[in-house]
Amino acid sequence: MIIYNVTLNIDKSISKEWLEWIKEHIPQVLATGKFKEAKLTKVLVDDDQSDTYSVQYRAHSRDTLNSYYAEHAERLKQDGLQRFGDKVLAFRTELEVVDEYSVELE
Repeated sequence: MIIYNVTLNIDKSISKEWLEWIKEHIPQVLATGKFKEAKLTKVLVDDDQSDTYSVQYRAHSRDTLNSYYAEHAERLKQDGLQRFGDKVLAFRTELEVVDEYSVELE
């Protein structure tokens, strides 16, 4: 399993607008058919200037992630760049799931 992680640092002046936009953007990414799910999380840091979020997309496979890059990534990335410019700083990483654990509560 491959996780495509996008960590975003958002200027507080646009944080509310960006959050509304990303909640519409994530379903567009999922609609490409290259991912099985996504999680939007807020990074808990104390910063007066910006908010930090992470979006984790679970790719079906390495091949489908590569296909996403080739077919969709640039177009979807450009939408955010055009709307928010340098008020958003994004850092992308790929994570390979080695093992997963869970606890079932009774």
